[in-house]
Amino acid sequence: MIKAEWFYWLVGLSFLVMAAQMAADRSNPKRLGTGAFWGLIGAGFVYSSWVVTKQAPAEPLGVAVLLMAVLAGCGFTGRGTPRTTTPEQRRASAARLGNRLFVPALTIPAVAMACAIGVKHLSIGGQPLLQKGSETILGLGIGAVVALVVGMVMLREKRLSVPVQSGRGMLEAMGWAMLLPQLLATLGTIFQVSGVGDQVGRLTAALLPKDSLYVAIVVYLVGMFLFTVIMGNAFAAFPVMTAAVGWPVLVGHFHGTPAAVLAIGMLAGFCGTLVTPMAANYNIVPAALLELKDQYGPIKAQLPTAGVLLGCNIVIMSLFAF
Repeated sequence: MIKAEWFYWLVGLSFLVMAAQMAADRSNPKRLGTGAFWGLIGAGFVYSSWVVTKQAPAEPLGVAVLLMAVLAGCGFTGRGTPRTTTPEQRRASAARLGNRLFVPALTIPAVAMACAIGVKHLSIGGQPLLQKGSETILGLGIGAVVALVVGMVMLREKRLSVPVQSGRGMLEAMGWAMLLPQLLATLGTIFQVSGVGDQVGRLTAALLPKDSLYVAIVVYLVGMFLFTVIMGNAFAAFPVMTAAVGWPVLVGHFHGTPAAVLAIGMLAGFCGTLVTPMAANYNIVPAALLELKDQYGPIKAQLPTAGVLLGCNIVIMSLFAF
């Protein structure tokens, strides 16, 4: 049986290898801090396996997160010069392949879907081929490996060090912002455990008209949008707004379909992701990678789309969730 832990270990090993490359790169004046930051992440991916099974204490992971915050917050990380292909070589390769360059990227969702839908039903000797309950994450991991192989074949690259160095360059370019979605998602859980959702729910119950379904829909979806903008991540906003309005009001009081209410609520949160300054993948990283003069350029470009999609989600929930 292929286990999800194997791919977590593979991710951890990848980080550790890249961290070693960063620490050895003398073109980076902050090479030791950079190597330490990504090395701690790699070690965390491996060590956490024993934390989950309660074979090791969780405190070292907490210490590692604090050290990473110090390294990133105090400016101990930087960028080096990966030993990969030259810009001229990449331009020539892009001209030769054209739109076929998208094949490796499209391979990942194709393989992930195949694993989630078809491969999960396969078994060997009475055991499922993929660990039960982890078919999607395993499909994503397998898809990434297959995409790497496809990309190397297409580009006629025989050295594994080249894509590893390119990946390392991408990590250094994105920096600590790459981890922001995971940290903000964790923040949502902390808010929920601390009772923020309950307090928001009491305020909402006191202000909402009792029999106004459409007002409740607008409050929930616009609230998801605004909380995502404030907290930086829809996964952080979701437990707060769902505990406050989504479940007790829309599902409990107005008898909405839970799957529809919660799914559309999350989509409204994703509209907020398009315009929050803290969204790494949507705003911070694109501005850094494209070297935009206006760091808020992606937000300004995505704001009209976010507004239209939020309105569509309000209409969809009103028509189909009750």
